[in-house]
Amino acid sequence: MAIQQRWLVSVPVATLWTAFDSSRDIDREAVNNPVDLDSWLEKLTYEPRLELCDGNLVQSQVLYGQEVIVLEVKEDWAHVIVPDQSSSKDERGYPGWIPKAQLVQKNNWGLDDSKVAVVQKKKAELYSEGQKPELILSYQTVLPVLKVDSEWITVQTPYGEGLLKAEDVSVYESMDCVPKGNGKDIVAAGEQFLNLPYLWGGMSSFGYDCSGFSYSMCKANGYIIPRDAHDQAEAGKPVELDALKPGDLLFFAYEEGKGKLHHVGIYYGEGKLLHSPNTGKTIEIIDLKGTIYEKELCAARRYWQETEE
Repeated sequence: MAIQQRWLVSVPVATLWTAFDSSRDIDREAVNNPVDLDSWLEKLTYEPRLELCDGNLVQSQVLYGQEVIVLEVKEDWAHVIVPDQSSSKDERGYPGWIPKAQLVQKNNWGLDDSKVAVVQKKKAELYSEGQKPELILSYQTVLPVLKVDSEWITVQTPYGEGLLKAEDVSVYESMDCVPKGNGKDIVAAGEQFLNLPYLWGGMSSFGYDCSGFSYSMCKANGYIIPRDAHDQAEAGKPVELDALKPGDLLFFAYEEGKGKLHHVGIYYGEGKLLHSPNTGKTIEIIDLKGTIYEKELCAARRYWQETEE
């Protein structure tokens, strides 16, 4: 396996594990190729879900076609950096371990010099060139475009070519051309995931953690922000807590806001919070007043820009 070379994720969602031996028997469907995310998540009852966090087993996730840099290989695992996910853990990107079976090396990957298709549905089917369903892709999966027609978008995939339904994606001249949304657009993107179960490390529409949710809704609106909550709180434009607008990110810390930062959510407006709370709960909108979150609120940051209505 070529070291320090760019590789592509070849499954719909690859989990970024803390170490090469972090996964458990119950995680088999998440570390194989093909993956079976629905079966894995169905198996993960409260205790094994909680262990992903409390046992420091998982760091993040990476979507189909995203690039990683392989640093080293140990047994059937690759130690990687995810350049798209900025982190204070490594200046090059987010570090972790992915099964080698979920990575493929591909030359002439067209993401930098072609149109791109961005999945806008919560999930979208990827079809073979013969229009046979092959994979279920997550919201915000990005693939290079080879051909556009009224019904089908032909895309480059880690293994060759595939088809996406035109109604499931938006096509842009490049990633830099993804339109910049405003704060209300960030809220609207997040609202479609109400009742989706929380997943520690989650970065896909199969399940988000708190900062994966804020990261992904900002990304959907043209803003690439740091991956983790504490890094998100260090960047962006500071906002006074009495001047909040929908789409601002709110940060929460232990000891009634004076301790360690531990959570992020999206300000919904009208004193409400849109967030992915924690293991055992689902994405929700709540009134801040009278909650622990009201006491722990410590900072706000704005990543969005005003746009024409």
